[in-house]
Amino acid sequence: MRRTLLSCTSLMRDGLAAVALVATAAPAAANGLSGTLIADLDQRGMAAMSFALGILGFSVVSAVLLMRTRLRAAHSEAGLKTRIQGLQAEVDRYRALLFVEPQVLIAWPAGSDRPQISGDVSLLMADARHQPQRVLAFGTWLPPEPALRMDHAVDALRQAGEGFLLHLTTATGRAIEAMGRAAGGQAIVRIRELSGLRRDLAEMTVRYNELAAETQTLRGFAAAAPWPMWARDAKGRLAYANAAYARAADADNTTDAISRNLELLDSGDRERMATALQKAALFDARLPVVIGGERRMFDVHALKVGDGSAGIAIDASEAASLRAAVQRMSEAHRRTLDQLSSGVAVFDAERRLAFYNDSYRRLWDLDRAFLDGGPDDSGILDRLRATRKIPEQPDFRAWKARLHEAYRAVEPAKDVWYLPDGRAVSIVTTPNLEGGVTYLFDDVTESLDLARRFDGLIRVQRETLDSLGEAVAVFGSNGRAQLFNPAFARMWNLAAEALEGEPHIEAVARWCKPLFDDEATWRALHSAITGIENRALLTLKIERRDGSVLNCTAMPLPDGATMLTFQDITDTENVERALRERNEALEAADRMKADFLHHVSYELRSPLTTIIGFAHLLGDSSTGPLLPKQAEYLDYITSSTDALLAIINNILDLATIDAGAMMLNLGPVDIRKTIEAAAEGIQDRLARDRIALRIDVPAQIGSFTGDERRVVQVLYNLLANAVGFSPHDAAITVSARRTDYSVVFAVTDSGPGIPAEVKDKVFDWFESHANGSRHRGAGLGLSLVRSFVELHGGKVRVDSVVGRGTTVTCEFPAEQAAHRNAAE
Repeated sequence: MRRTLLSCTSLMRDGLAAVALVATAAPAAANGLSGTLIADLDQRGMAAMSFALGILGFSVVSAVLLMRTRLRAAHSEAGLKTRIQGLQAEVDRYRALLFVEPQVLIAWPAGSDRPQISGDVSLLMADARHQPQRVLAFGTWLPPEPALRMDHAVDALRQAGEGFLLHLTTATGRAIEAMGRAAGGQAIVRIRELSGLRRDLAEMTVRYNELAAETQTLRGFAAAAPWPMWARDAKGRLAYANAAYARAADADNTTDAISRNLELLDSGDRERMATALQKAALFDARLPVVIGGERRMFDVHALKVGDGSAGIAIDASEAASLRAAVQRMSEAHRRTLDQLSSGVAVFDAERRLAFYNDSYRRLWDLDRAFLDGGPDDSGILDRLRATRKIPEQPDFRAWKARLHEAYRAVEPAKDVWYLPDGRAVSIVTTPNLEGGVTYLFDDVTESLDLARRFDGLIRVQRETLDSLGEAVAVFGSNGRAQLFNPAFARMWNLAAEALEGEPHIEAVARWCKPLFDDEATWRALHSAITGIENRALLTLKIERRDGSVLNCTAMPLPDGATMLTFQDITDTENVERALRERNEALEAADRMKADFLHHVSYELRSPLTTIIGFAHLLGDSSTGPLLPKQAEYLDYITSSTDALLAIINNILDLATIDAGAMMLNLGPVDIRKTIEAAAEGIQDRLARDRIALRIDVPAQIGSFTGDERRVVQVLYNLLANAVGFSPHDAAITVSARRTDYSVVFAVTDSGPGIPAEVKDKVFDWFESHANGSRHRGAGLGLSLVRSFVELHGGKVRVDSVVGRGTTVTCEFPAEQAAHRNAAE
């Protein structure tokens, strides 16, 4: 009897669990696709389950009490069996009702970890009919992620009584529903397959929840978005606006903007947008919008949605200004590229010409109209190939394909094209970030030619350097030897192998010290090579222990290096020393000559003055008359002593000038009177030789500053010279003319002229050449003329034609800036 009651109780507990779950799901199924009822599914399910549990509990309790009462009254085992059978039948009816469709029930009694599993477990696992406990290992029939969700939901149900409803897909692809509830002190989980209307209902529920969440997200995004967003109904009235729209429309809030139907765009733009939405259901335009008294540009996008429309306005003012700035920058770059001598061609991602400069067009001699048409890269190459302007290729297609690999490259590539016309063109292909390629062409014909010439020049210079007798070494700014010639190694007895290792100047100096160990000199060379500032040419003379003398020069080079040169000047030094000693001897002899002439002149003039004085005394009538022969002899004595006195005076003047002791007595010199005074001294010679004197002087020639006595002496010597070289019955001319800064005297004769080999010697002391004339003299006149003219700061010029005469021109400065002396 007790076993029968326990069995009935167990069956009734299973029935309670089933009824609770059926009562929960029934309202949702009964209400079909109603969204509102689906939303209330959990609340009504719980109410129905509570009601079913109450009725079932009451029925069970009543049945038990009735059974006990009847058992006690009848004391009949047959009656009890009959009742039990009735209860068993009723439980079977409940079970049949519960499992009318495939499902699995899992119940955990309160305080127990051993669940009771009922239903068709093959629904979940085909091989779990005899081992229903395997159903609890959710990972055996669910994928990993759904299995983890199921574990968490069951743990929350058992520990906190939290119900759940999950729609899952088994590992075999079945769609199932797992529902968990706490009822009657038990944690109950029902698992059943979704099919038909129930599956559609579940999917719609999930979709509804997703749409609700998505709608909430979109509403939150629209509310927080900084761009004005709006929606309009079928009549065009504002149905929705976000906060940005309200601020742009100067509304207090979104409700104010909607209620007042505030507009963001002006009427014309709204009409354009409405027309576009009616025709194409889409509107995109950049329109001006006045916000806060400021006119700004917005990109307006509107879309027809159902009977209404929705739109958004994105502030494009900054983008527009940036685009304008980019366009200006692009134009500036284009203008800059047009000024380049390099040819530039830019091709876009579709390999069509997007830009070219005039240098590119001239380089390839392409028609401007053809280039402006935007030809593709391949077409341009084909045209250049047809006109034989690009390198000849055995496989042109493969060559072009290699060139076009630049469109897929990442790094720039360089190449040199050698054209059929003899030119060499450097090409650089640079991939563009936005796609396409930029070609940069440079005519490097001259550069390559210069490079070849430079290489040849370097080789020639190297050969020249190696063949030089001078020792040459080049040290870098780091003080190491970079270049040397064999003469350097020979001069300092150094090994070429050691120098090829680029030794430092300190090491080189150490190797050279056996021949020259002057520390100061080597320090100076070290500073000249390694110094950074005050780099200047350094010249030194080195006298080595072997008796040789070297001239050392440290020359800074433009690249920071320093070139050392050593020249053996031993022979030159010996010759220079001998020449110096000879020059010193000549200078001493010259000084002795001058001293001798000065001394002799003074010693001769003293007795000569006495002779002249007594000759004049004898010729004076007060001393008594002379015989004719005596008078003739006295005239010879007087003329000879006068000539000798003039020579001595000239020698003294020249010696004084040469010694730098001659002083000029500067003052105004009347040009005409000076010429007349000089001519007065030669009147007797003019009369004796029947020579005419012509004076060519302007009437208003005036005067100049000079020493009048010396100027008269200059003109007298020139006239005396002209008389001596002129034949009888000839004429000489003396002229004077004034220029802006000088006074020019010229004396012209018609004598035999001066030969070219004598012309350079006429101003030397004691040089006298008669050249077939009557002239006889000591050869001091022209020397004295040049000395006096140059003492005034002037110059003398001799123009002579053999057989036609000579002209001597003396040019004196018109004004003397200061008192001059011979030292100047």
